[in-house]
Amino acid sequence: MPAGTKRLMAHQTLIVRREQAVEYVTLNRPDVRNAFDERTIAELSGWADQARAAAAAGALRAVVLAGAGPAFCAGADLAWMRRAARFTEAENLADARAAARLFAALDDLPVALVGRIHGAAIGGGAGLAAVCDIVVAEEAAAFAFAEVRLGIIPAVIAPYIIAKIGPSAARALFLTGARFSAARAQQIGLVHEVAARDDLDRRVGEVVGSLLQAGPEAVAAAKTLVARLQSQPGEPDPEALTAGAIARRRASAEGREGIAAFLEKRKPSWAP
Repeated sequence: MPAGTKRLMAHQTLIVRREQAVEYVTLNRPDVRNAFDERTIAELSGWADQARAAAAAGALRAVVLAGAGPAFCAGADLAWMRRAARFTEAENLADARAAARLFAALDDLPVALVGRIHGAAIGGGAGLAAVCDIVVAEEAAAFAFAEVRLGIIPAVIAPYIIAKIGPSAARALFLTGARFSAARAQQIGLVHEVAARDDLDRRVGEVVGSLLQAGPEAVAAAKTLVARLQSQPGEPDPEALTAGAIARRRASAEGREGIAAFLEKRKPSWAP
């Protein structure tokens, strides 16, 4: 294990390790292509709470989300789906709310979330890609919202998918359940970069390196601003919102340090 790396608390469905201010979270159910079940959702939700606390303490600045084995995430676990088929409507609602809270928590992390996608990203796996701020996918990766082919719908991930790819592409892909390529995913905005499999980790590393050049408070503020403007397209006073956002950053200690470093031709204090 490289210097500065530490293995964090043990999980049954995740591998979590920290290298300085970067956390690497790997879905670790390769025998079922990292499909979701109740435990995976609970462990990812618990991890998100810990990540938020680490970010607030200044110990965490970026996260890379990946999958072990041949696929990133193949959606819902079949055994979990069999159990859910016997649930009452109230039990199904509680189960769905737990998943919805997970995606909301990941989407709202105050640090950059980078998706490293290989193999298949189906259903909830594609939903995980949608809540990542930056997604790098291998050329051979395949995506799908295949729920309709099972008589269900991609409901809890829908807000994040539609925010990324828009309603037109979402309608076509939600209604057919058809698979689509990494190139198509990049075209519609679900993926930001496509790389050869043997170049995937290098490119993810470059993305992380770029993120570490940014002020950590500015990253969190930028994410908040995008979310605010997106969720309130009819914002009654966008000028006040945006002017207030930049004024706070300029007046902040981090903003003053960043501007001073630029003028003095040196690295800011947060840069590696």
